[in-house]
Amino acid sequence: MQNIAIVGFGFMGSMHAQAYLKIKDATLVAVVDARRGAALAALRKIGIALPVHVTLAEALAAQRVDAVDICAPTFVHAPLVREALAQGKHVFCEKPFVPTAKEGFALAAAAKKAGLMLQVGQCLRFWPEYVAFTDFVRSERAGRLLSLSLQRRAGRPGYSAGNWLNDGEASGGAALDLHIHDTDYVQHLLGVPNAVTSVGTRDATGWSHIFTTYHFKDIAVTAEGGWNYPAQWGFQMAFQAVFERGTVEFDSTRSPVLVFGDAKGKKKPLPFEEPAVGRSSSGVGNVSSLGGYFVELAYFVDCLEKGRPPEIATGEQASESVRIVEAEIRSAKTGRTVTL
Repeated sequence: MQNIAIVGFGFMGSMHAQAYLKIKDATLVAVVDARRGAALAALRKIGIALPVHVTLAEALAAQRVDAVDICAPTFVHAPLVREALAQGKHVFCEKPFVPTAKEGFALAAAAKKAGLMLQVGQCLRFWPEYVAFTDFVRSERAGRLLSLSLQRRAGRPGYSAGNWLNDGEASGGAALDLHIHDTDYVQHLLGVPNAVTSVGTRDATGWSHIFTTYHFKDIAVTAEGGWNYPAQWGFQMAFQAVFERGTVEFDSTRSPVLVFGDAKGKKKPLPFEEPAVGRSSSGVGNVSSLGGYFVELAYFVDCLEKGRPPEIATGEQASESVRIVEAEIRSAKTGRTVTL
């Protein structure tokens, strides 16, 4: 059984807590949040009773903790990861891993040297529809993948504590906080591109909308990510893929969400596997709304239980994705293609 402390209890911390309640080998022992009253209220809202500490040091002194799950703002990820590793704790850290790839690779090396596990919340690697698509590509059921275009669009974020997401220096803007999901998925599916060419929209929140072409030898790949839509616009993640003998389309705003079109243009839903977990004894709702959040955390806990370092969404992989986004931002700034 793995004892988990969650650091940061906003939207993502709450999602992680609900996921851990459904993972049989995980026990939540504490929450860490400087906004103690807000964290207690959020815990009550989802029907969980846990001690809330204002610092990680306080929590580690008071509780027996095996792993620390960091859901705090991006700009404090690095010091929190360092602190947890220094105390001999395994770490799950939300995305984006850290603001710079240099920091990320250093932390990944530190975890490896200490013999501690480090996984990053690049959840598309675990999201059921994207897992099904990855399997489809690798099966070559419709022949070779010819092109892939991905989108991630959202209304202007207004839910972060102190509005830190809309501070480009703190969040990295939509390029680092939102678009990195698709950058990481491209890396997961196809490897590191040879180069990137990007254009985008820059405002007070940083790069609020970015469009990137990833240069591969035999596949045309693009991705778009932006959160400069009106605040109430909503959220959409989507992709379109063309193969030698058909297409696959995904759109989170449609039903069915994942569709295969054969060479004759006939379309039908492409099956994908939902996480096979029922309602927990706490009464928290079923896992379908937790999607890849549940799957990635179940994988992390399983790695802890088996003493086997994660092979998916590792610190090194997440740092590589930050490095690619850094190159995208340089390309958008300069108007030039950036080689990786």
